[in-house]
Amino acid sequence: MIDQHYDKMESMTAAERQVFLDARLVNAIARAFRGAPAAKTLMAQAGVKPADIKTSKDMEKLPITRKSDLIEHQQKRPPYGGYFVGKKDDIERIFISPGPVYEPLHFSHIKWFARSFWAAGFRKGDVVINTFTYHLSPAGTLFGEALRHCGATVIVAGAGNTEIHIKAMKDLKVNGFVGTPSYLMSIIKKIEETGDFKNDFNIRKAWFTGEMLSPSLRRVFEDDYGIDTRQAYAVTEPGGALAFECSQKSGLHLMDDYFIEIVDPVSGEQLPPGDIGEVVVTPLNNPHWGLLRFGTGDLSRLVVDECACGRTSPKLAGLLGRTGEAVKVRGMFVVPKQVEAMLAAFPGVGRFQLVVTREGTRDSLKLRVEVGPDTSVRESLLRTIETAFQSACVVKLDGIEAMTPGSIPADAKPVIDERNWD
Repeated sequence: MIDQHYDKMESMTAAERQVFLDARLVNAIARAFRGAPAAKTLMAQAGVKPADIKTSKDMEKLPITRKSDLIEHQQKRPPYGGYFVGKKDDIERIFISPGPVYEPLHFSHIKWFARSFWAAGFRKGDVVINTFTYHLSPAGTLFGEALRHCGATVIVAGAGNTEIHIKAMKDLKVNGFVGTPSYLMSIIKKIEETGDFKNDFNIRKAWFTGEMLSPSLRRVFEDDYGIDTRQAYAVTEPGGALAFECSQKSGLHLMDDYFIEIVDPVSGEQLPPGDIGEVVVTPLNNPHWGLLRFGTGDLSRLVVDECACGRTSPKLAGLLGRTGEAVKVRGMFVVPKQVEAMLAAFPGVGRFQLVVTREGTRDSLKLRVEVGPDTSVRESLLRTIETAFQSACVVKLDGIEAMTPGSIPADAKPVIDERNWD
């Protein structure tokens, strides 16, 4: 169903992709400067002209725009804050996200999401229930039309009405689910109060966005219920689907319709693959939206590898938290959700807490973790956790302390930063 052009884009070499993205970036900057007054003002304040942006590295010359900025600009210059480019009668749809933020939609948004659904295996013959809202938010409409672009039959369910969702899933023999992982789990639990989800229902594939799919919950869906799960990362303000999982489930492939940076949230400096930073987005293929360097507030890191699916784009290593949740230790961000995901691989391990101190001129990082009382295996377990921590978070622990189960309160902060910078 999807044009072969997408396949060619997704298999470009690294050198071809860099040339391709740089060319798109130059065009996007010029288009925004010509047509979006807010973008022109931002560039003028930074002392940057379109000719100064020749490669992706040059984007560091521009400041990061955040959602609070976008809301403020739309209030001062309604309705689009000076970011709209082109003729207003060319707008196909307008959505409203919290703020409020008015977001004009272009048909290319649907094609971007269609690539994600196609990679997740949705095809003609699938009957898919879409549980995202169709009210104000773009999610329901975009996902539904993107599924149709792949040939699937869509049940326009929307949010809420769990009982109706359950009945429709059974009566219509739904085999595909689109929603959040927590909502699918709540549906399964509701069904299993009186019935048998695995034998009485036909869900075989699920596509998630909107919240993180934890490794432990993915194992439940796939091992216990036989549901093939995929994730996508979408942000409404810059325009849609930014990254998606393939069959390998080893990270989320970046869309070539955006320039995506991983940056230091404070300085805005671009970080190399492997380093954790904030996801910053510039739309490249939206003719109506002149938003530049939008800071999502989400933390992730880039993965550059040879994916067995054949796609050659870099990947995001999932969402690792929000900028306010991270702590920087010896120049690297450590994120509580990253630690939580790592510890999920160890049965019997409970709550944890990171403690950061300053010893002379060096940061010290220690991990407190609840483990069982069996001393015969505890030391070996702690050594294994220590190794897994460094592999997952890059930073090496300076110590690990075994805590008795229940000793770390449920409402305890996951990170205690005791450094004194006086």
